[in-house]
Amino acid sequence: MSRKVIITCAVTGAIHTPSMSKALPVTPQEIADAAVDAAEAGAAIVHLHARNPKTGQPDQNPEAFAPFLKIIKQRTNAVINLTTGGAPTMTVDERVRPAAVYKPEVASLNMGSMNFGFFGMLNRFKKFEHDWELKHLQNKDIVFRNTFQDIEYVLKTLAETGTRFEFECYDTAHLYNLAYFLEQGLVKPPLFIQTVFGLQGGTGAHPEDVLHMKRTADRLFGDKYVWSVLGAGRNQLPIAAMAAAMGGNIRVGLEDSLWAAPGRMASSNAEQVTLARKIVEGLGLEIATPDEAREMLDLKGGDKLEV
Repeated sequence: MSRKVIITCAVTGAIHTPSMSKALPVTPQEIADAAVDAAEAGAAIVHLHARNPKTGQPDQNPEAFAPFLKIIKQRTNAVINLTTGGAPTMTVDERVRPAAVYKPEVASLNMGSMNFGFFGMLNRFKKFEHDWELKHLQNKDIVFRNTFQDIEYVLKTLAETGTRFEFECYDTAHLYNLAYFLEQGLVKPPLFIQTVFGLQGGTGAHPEDVLHMKRTADRLFGDKYVWSVLGAGRNQLPIAAMAAAMGGNIRVGLEDSLWAAPGRMASSNAEQVTLARKIVEGLGLEIATPDEAREMLDLKGGDKLEV
């Protein structure tokens, strides 16, 4: 049998702003349609943030998630993954509330604090429709707080929900943090580890960075984890190809990159999923269905989402 590769699609996120791309989903209907289209293109998991439908600002109020969650649940079998990262300027209590309310199959969880810089995007993007966008991008004083106390708070808040985690690791130290929580019995295998490459403030996107993160995870977790990669910006597809060839899974989506090819912006999340799928199938591998992803990650089932 061919190995199955999980494709996750992160459809909107909190980094890119509406003026950067008309394809970036902002309203609940746009987010729902983008998630469904991504699932139909081959994404087994959809990773979801909410935005203010008028300004496009990140919105972590649970009420902002309900409209698109209902549509996605009705129209697709995809695994729903809710962010607990929200935006770097939010408190951990704000960030965990949607997952605490809706009890998804998967919630993302950042595994360490880090400097976070969006300002590099100002080299390319110059004109903005909303006042908040430029302020958001210019800020060189962002520390994305994810202390041991914060991480433990999220784990304990969601402990009784049956929700499992996409552990986002931006550096090798974050892998060691996750190993600590495994030793403490606060997380359990299989660990779904999303190693993140190419964001300002995190580890780089050189092939050696990918190899080092993979070697470290192998040493710390052995066969207790499922590996996936996220390459930011232009790194998205090259890192996806490298990881798929090395036995990993892939995350794409307009949260992480606005691009489909050098100099060409993606027309949709579904286009990025299609490109990732071509990489997977070009390697002689198969994409995982949502139910196969549920089995690989030991998830509780889509019917358990409370929406």
